[in-house]
Amino acid sequence: MNLQFTRRIQFAAAVAIAAIAVSGGASLAGAQTQPPGPPIALVHPEGPAAPPAVLTLQDALDRAKQYDSQFLAAVADADLAREDRVQAKAGLLPAISASVQYLGNSPNGVNPNGRFVSLDGVKMYRAWGVARQELSPNVLMGTPLHRAQALEAAAQARREVASRGLLVTVTRSYYALVAAQRKYAAAQQAALQASRFLDVTQRQQALGQVARSDAVKAELQYQQQQQAYRDALLAMDNARLALAVLVSPALDENFTVVDDLAAAPPLPPFTDVRTMAEQNNPDLRAASESLRAAGHDVQAAWNAFWPNVVIDAVYGIEANEFALHSKIAAQPELGVLPNLGYFVTVNLTVPAWDWGSLRSKLHQSQTRERQAQVILTQAQRQLLSNLYSMYNEALAARASADGLQRAAELAVESLRLTNLRYEAGESTALEVVDAQNTAVQARNAVDEANQRYRIAVAELQTLTGRF
Repeated sequence: MNLQFTRRIQFAAAVAIAAIAVSGGASLAGAQTQPPGPPIALVHPEGPAAPPAVLTLQDALDRAKQYDSQFLAAVADADLAREDRVQAKAGLLPAISASVQYLGNSPNGVNPNGRFVSLDGVKMYRAWGVARQELSPNVLMGTPLHRAQALEAAAQARREVASRGLLVTVTRSYYALVAAQRKYAAAQQAALQASRFLDVTQRQQALGQVARSDAVKAELQYQQQQQAYRDALLAMDNARLALAVLVSPALDENFTVVDDLAAAPPLPPFTDVRTMAEQNNPDLRAASESLRAAGHDVQAAWNAFWPNVVIDAVYGIEANEFALHSKIAAQPELGVLPNLGYFVTVNLTVPAWDWGSLRSKLHQSQTRERQAQVILTQAQRQLLSNLYSMYNEALAARASADGLQRAAELAVESLRLTNLRYEAGESTALEVVDAQNTAVQARNAVDEANQRYRIAVAELQTLTGRF
């Protein structure tokens, strides 16, 4: 497992070094180009012995949607809301059921109907098909269905909110690993340069060309860069573990990520971004649908003050024999008669007195509606505030990345020239060390700026959707 992880580290470092070289961070002429192994041996979770999977940002997001508990909870809530809507729709339609009963009456030896006057024989059979329909204001207006539809739409919007929030989380972890790999490669290059500079100063000191202080300064720089190299390895490993938590159910680190840090999408004009936010913001949609559901709650509370009609229609048999035709036990002289028939019960319920409970429920629903209205208006204000803030953050991050890229190129060129001047005896060891540190800092600053821009775009897309 350690050998496999070492090879993966070397592969990632080589890819990152190539990316730095393309962006203007190539190593000095004559410097060592073969990266050494990791400076320390870290422990890692056990994983399958297989080639590492290559993950893009979309791949990581797709995997995270399968394992993230918060996102799956939002998905479950949306599924439950959909079933609530199905049940609410079914509640508006007639309920049909079947019933088969046997009623045994205690005989008294004289009356053929038995002791219980509600029955017309010692034995009675029922086989009914029952249809029940409620005709209340809520049913006629479809209030429960409309409320369930609003709640389903709100749950779907909250699911989209969770999806976009997960995109920010994955983007943050994904590009944290990419940036950590780039910093690891930069630290590796800096360690190689410090090693080369130490070798040059030691050889020149042996020839009497430089003072002992130059060799001491070069060795001190070498030790500092070695420590930075070890820290970069640890940071990269921690970033890989953080991403593995999101994309793997078993904390499998056997993957590599595509380094597209510098290929971020362009930022659209603010007018387009604002239009997308107004039309496709799930937070606003969730608040709006919650307000609509609260309005239906108020309507349902008002409807409770009106009369309610329930119709029960029964078709089947209720006879002394389990048959379509039979004799009536109490009147056998009538002969065999048909048993199939129907009867309808219409029940009208008028609210008369409830000690104020219906009015209390109405006041509760009205309070919830006012609260939902407050939440909606605040969500609208918060959207505008976040839109300006996140767009300006993306603008600043993009400008910073562009400016720092030029600074990194200049720092690399300055390091190259300073080394040439030192070898020619025209600069000091302090200038070389300062140039080396400046080059590393400039490279890392570019990576951090690009990472900041990627995260800023992902956060902005929580308001607008993908662009």
